[in-house]
Amino acid sequence: MLTTSETPTEERYAATRNACKLCTPLGACLAFKGIRGAIPLLHGSQGCSTYIRRYLISHFKEPVDIACSNFAEQTAIFGGGLNMKVALENINTQYAPEFIGVATTCLSETIGDDVPMFLKDFRTTHADEDLPPLAHVSTPSYSGTHIDGFHGAVRAAVAAVVREKGTGDHVNLLPGMVSPADLRHLKRIVSDFGLFFVMLPDYSETLDGAPWWEYHRIPEGGTPVDAIARMGSAAASIEFGRILAETDAGDSAGMLLRKDFDVPLYRLGLPMGVGETDRFFAALEAVSGRPTPEKYVKERGRLIDAYVDGHKYVSGVTAAIYGEEDLVVGLAAFLGEIGITPVLCASGGKSGHLKQKITEVVGDIDKKNIQILSGADFIDIADIAEDLKPDLIIGHSKGYSVARKIDTPLVRVGFPIHDRVGGGRLHHLGYRGAQELFDRIVNALLEKRQADSGLGYSYM
Repeated sequence: MLTTSETPTEERYAATRNACKLCTPLGACLAFKGIRGAIPLLHGSQGCSTYIRRYLISHFKEPVDIACSNFAEQTAIFGGGLNMKVALENINTQYAPEFIGVATTCLSETIGDDVPMFLKDFRTTHADEDLPPLAHVSTPSYSGTHIDGFHGAVRAAVAAVVREKGTGDHVNLLPGMVSPADLRHLKRIVSDFGLFFVMLPDYSETLDGAPWWEYHRIPEGGTPVDAIARMGSAAASIEFGRILAETDAGDSAGMLLRKDFDVPLYRLGLPMGVGETDRFFAALEAVSGRPTPEKYVKERGRLIDAYVDGHKYVSGVTAAIYGEEDLVVGLAAFLGEIGITPVLCASGGKSGHLKQKITEVVGDIDKKNIQILSGADFIDIADIAEDLKPDLIIGHSKGYSVARKIDTPLVRVGFPIHDRVGGGRLHHLGYRGAQELFDRIVNALLEKRQADSGLGYSYM
């Protein structure tokens, strides 16, 4: 029998069935793939590495190697120290990597394996060898989401490599988990301000490259290890993520560089839409001492003109959005400025800051009847969306079943996109990314109206 404190959700099921998130070590592996010559190593069972490879390959359409310490029944009982040693030796012999990023799994965390001790012992017993940097990040999937694993891996790479302060003229760019196309666009923007930079991670080539004549065990591209080492001498760091900005001092790479190496830090939201992108360009103007290049002034103008042209199609529209918390905040900011109300903002993350950050970018959420759902399950998202009846759903492919159930267009953004090609080539950031996303949203609405019309129409 239900008590007064129980909810309908608790009556139907007691466990998450279709979480609006992915596993924590997946995000860590993605971040490590953005370092040149790097091999991600999962300390756990082969099933974990297979699952993660499947998700990354399906989205990026590129080969992905992820090493594994290969837990079995005996390892789960007696510990995985020997497996870790063998795995590291095999990786060094077969791949000759420039960097090894070790991420834990639920099993190794549950049995209490002391991975830092394993790595210390390995360095000691191989002291006469030229070992690559070994970084470790704790990523049990029952704690956090893939975005937590991603940010944790970036911080671990900085902690493992950066050793010295200095006075350089370059800028550190910490973009977060965005598409390879967005990474390339960000690099062009920063270069156009005349700035030298270190982007971490940079999987714009490692996970979106040209075809090979022969197989490469480690794809070309990525942030060089020696460039990471210079991050402690940067003139400034720019780190994206309004949610990330609320974490404790030691929980992000940008904060670590500011705390231990005195590198000034600009903490910004994902530059989605005019307002958030303006803040990004203002930071670049401050760091470089230069005005925004004319090409981007014109891009901004064309974007605003597009807003005006398409306003009659989006005004008063409602949308349900979901994904990583910082992506949801960025989408909410963008939708708010084009006249779409994000009536449901959902994420599998549980930072505790989602409501606050949504309020910062869209205003009073209670007056606008915006519902915030943290720790979200797609079962809950589907139920709420069915009641709200939004005109649009915006998020990754895992929400397709929700869109199909309520017969609402799905505009695919973020990760993973499994049921379409080109997920890694989508722009979301900057004025250009906002332009492309705006066009996709308007066209999705128009397509739905055409499909629902008894006669249809071919001219607007």
